[in-house]
Amino acid sequence: MGFDEEWAALRAQAAERQESSMRLNQVPADPSGPTPGGGPGVFGSSPAEKQAAANTIENELEDSTKRSTDWADESSNAAIKAFDGWQTAAGLKKVQETWDQQVKTLMGRLSSEKNALRGASGYFVRNDLDIRGQFAPLAPSGIDGIEPPR
Repeated sequence: MGFDEEWAALRAQAAERQESSMRLNQVPADPSGPTPGGGPGVFGSSPAEKQAAANTIENELEDSTKRSTDWADESSNAAIKAFDGWQTAAGLKKVQETWDQQVKTLMGRLSSEKNALRGASGYFVRNDLDIRGQFAPLAPSGIDGIEPPR
């Protein structure tokens, strides 16, 4: 079989496997399965999970990044001292400065992610309460504990 025949056969097989109908995003028939966007069917995470993630950043990632940076700086400083007077020392110094700048950027990113995680829970709760308050005038008394304005 030549290349052209093999290529035509492969294209035909792919066309047979390809779904040609259009489907709009919708709730799946089985809600326990994946959602159209590919997620697990739940929105976000709980406040406890956000807090746990923020604590992991603070207690594990930031600490181990700092320890690793200190260890790398000690080793680099020893190498720079050992190669004093050589061009290698100048090169190592330049690499160390670049490394330190990258670590500083990483630490800033970790800090902002940690703060965002801690602030997100409060934001979602305030947003939910605001939306609930907007629907309160429309709800009859006793539904979901929403009281209409008096």
